[in-house]
Amino acid sequence: MKILAIVGSLRKESYNRQLALYAKRILDDKVDFEILDYSDVPLFNQDYEFPAPESIKRVREKVKEADGLWFFTPEYNHYFSGVLKNLIDWLSRAVEGEKTPILSNKPAAISGITEGMSGTGLSQDNLVTLLSYLNVNIMNVPRLTIPNAGAQMDEDGNIKLNASYKYLEKQCNYFIDFVDKSNK
Repeated sequence: MKILAIVGSLRKESYNRQLALYAKRILDDKVDFEILDYSDVPLFNQDYEFPAPESIKRVREKVKEADGLWFFTPEYNHYFSGVLKNLIDWLSRAVEGEKTPILSNKPAAISGITEGMSGTGLSQDNLVTLLSYLNVNIMNVPRLTIPNAGAQMDEDGNIKLNASYKYLEKQCNYFIDFVDKSNK
């Protein structure tokens, strides 16, 4: 099984990237887990949609190959990030010569960690609205929202997931089952 993680922050040491790496360690012996690099994806512009830029072709191919997508979203001003929205805009379109967008019916999970008290709940709700509109098959239960990231950090600024680890582990197990059932 191939799980493609899509982190809504391009910062190398973002909390959500660290959270995705935690999920990768939990799932390491069970699935092929990869974090998507989309740092070279340009702003969406219909003038450049066909033929798609090479970075878009690469990203679309990774999404097509994945059995499931796992979104790790920060919360910026009660919303998910602009870079994530831009990526989704590119992925929402049908590839030239095909009728169905590659996100359609793709199983997906959502998690997030933030320094604030909302735990990314608001950004996740907004992301669910967009992904639902795009016919993504979202695993709504359990979703993972981790607030107050600073309380789960070591002295070097790396998350340690003391109290939240068991919830991430639970979501990992549920997601494997969800993807398996969705792809049958």
